[in-house]
Amino acid sequence: MLKVDVAVIGGGAAGLSAAIKASENSKVILLDRNDELGGVLPQCIHDGFGNFVFKKMLTGPEYTQFFIDKLKDLPVSIKLETTVIEINKDKRIIAISKEGVLEIQAGAVVLAMGCRERTRNQILIPGSRPAGIYTAGAAQRLINIDGVLPGRRVVILGSGDIGLIMARRFKLEGAEVVGVYEIQSSPNGLPRNIVQCLEDYNIPLYLSHTVVEIHGLDRINGVTVARVDENLKPIKGTEEFIPCDTLILAVGLIPENELSRDIGIPIDTVTGGPFVDNYMETMIPSFFACGNVVQVYDLVDDVTLTGEIAGRSASLYAKGMLSSSRRIPVFRGKDIDRVVPQFIRGDSKDIRLYLRVKRSIKNSEIYIRDSNENIIYKTRRRIVKPVVMEKIQFPLDGFYESLTVEVYG
Repeated sequence: MLKVDVAVIGGGAAGLSAAIKASENSKVILLDRNDELGGVLPQCIHDGFGNFVFKKMLTGPEYTQFFIDKLKDLPVSIKLETTVIEINKDKRIIAISKEGVLEIQAGAVVLAMGCRERTRNQILIPGSRPAGIYTAGAAQRLINIDGVLPGRRVVILGSGDIGLIMARRFKLEGAEVVGVYEIQSSPNGLPRNIVQCLEDYNIPLYLSHTVVEIHGLDRINGVTVARVDENLKPIKGTEEFIPCDTLILAVGLIPENELSRDIGIPIDTVTGGPFVDNYMETMIPSFFACGNVVQVYDLVDDVTLTGEIAGRSASLYAKGMLSSSRRIPVFRGKDIDRVVPQFIRGDSKDIRLYLRVKRSIKNSEIYIRDSNENIIYKTRRRIVKPVVMEKIQFPLDGFYESLTVEVYG
């Protein structure tokens, strides 16, 4: 059995930064099921990464390479093509690789498995099952890594960031992008991607539309789209057949938490990830979570930051040096859809919260109240939108029974 202070599961942006930070004073092992480090970043050849971490815009491979180069000089054991099949609450890990079965006993574990894309099965589109239907991430890998163009006439369902980026990517490769169809009444991607990926390339965006049927036998030859009502139900009489040879699904991401559930870690049904405190520790001591395992972040910079916090905290735990002060719950108040972390250690001084609102609000004010309804912090925003993750940072100058985040406009 291999004994380590910290075991990091996942080699994407969160796992890399966690391993680097933990290795400053701990023996660390990094396990990843892929044949290279970086998660999905190596296939993201567009820029837009690192604006906050490095103060400049990098491509995904450039961003990843910084961390890979840094790992070369650190005492981190890296195991690629290694899949974790079992973890118990005693932090005993069983993994398999080309070398056989690997058994690891860790002092603390960092869960950094990232997220996965929703598929056709999860959104229940009726019709046949022909070739030519891809998730946006799969299409991105085919084009950017394998050099294969999946289709020539493309329909994109969903306006998440990766869907918008792939609309532009197909256009640059000479394919015809018929349009991006979004079931919601507003786009899901960042405003900058709406402009840079669609408007700059004259790619139409159809809001309140969805695909209601897929056509084709061996290969997709078209889809039927329709408008939807306020309840997101297709409106009869608005159906339209759109000829295409490719359908790209960009219909959301899901935190990858099968291992977390196997361990018994409580999961927040709103975020899809573990409940965590501001040290990124889950509700089971010694297990930490970071990056898109916790929630799907807008920016890789924030994924990296949570990885650093988790790595440092896991290292302190393994050395018996992590604070064990009482946790203060953070509740979702008026018009707040989600907030992370859901708990704060009572001895913390500087707090950062990530939150999403339920609706767009102009000239908004975000309040943090204590259990006695006293406002302990407030900040203004010109506008808040569900699609944009808000970050607030404030000092904690006392101990509170609970905190509640609210937004008004």
